[in-house]
Amino acid sequence: MRVALVGGTGAFGVALATRLLAAGHEPVIGSRDAERAASIAADLGCEGAANEDAVRSAELVVLATKADGAVEAARSLREAIGTTPVLSVAAELRFTKEGVLPTPEPTSIAERIQAVLDAPVVAGLHSLAASNLGGAEPPDEDALICGDDPAAKALVLELASSLTAGRALDAGPLAGARALEGMTAVIVNLNKRYKAHAGLRVTGIP
Repeated sequence: MRVALVGGTGAFGVALATRLLAAGHEPVIGSRDAERAASIAADLGCEGAANEDAVRSAELVVLATKADGAVEAARSLREAIGTTPVLSVAAELRFTKEGVLPTPEPTSIAERIQAVLDAPVVAGLHSLAASNLGGAEPPDEDALICGDDPAAKALVLELASSLTAGRALDAGPLAGARALEGMTAVIVNLNKRYKAHAGLRVTGIP
């Protein structure tokens, strides 16, 4: 699958590109700086391009930007993305003395991205840390996926199942993305407290 990684020069984008390559996919590292994208992509052994060029040739677009820029990045790329399915992986977090918390926003980033795009938006991979994705072996974790468009969700579930040694699980409609994004704060707190690289495994599903 040809996958455009918007903002793919960050830690998560590079780790995801590494895992996509290992799984036999065709990642395209995207960036506002085409030269930076090309340089990082060359080190990985894949393609790099400006964000607009990356998304125009993709079968799936992953918004791998930082959370505070995800909605604006989607808005700026609306025309280039067209109706190509989009995967939102961002989660807004608040870093406090008490720990890492989700923001009080009533809607998820994924839902806000859906509001500015013509393409179907799916949310997922929030529990997969960059350090785990970029390792030598696929992470032994489940990936939870939310979305309203059946075809787009099926595409992301297919992709996610190739990235992990666990399962890609359909976690329901896009509105559930608010819970998935909030779960990121829980995982970060676990990792900080136990000096670990925690992920999720869902029990009771055959």
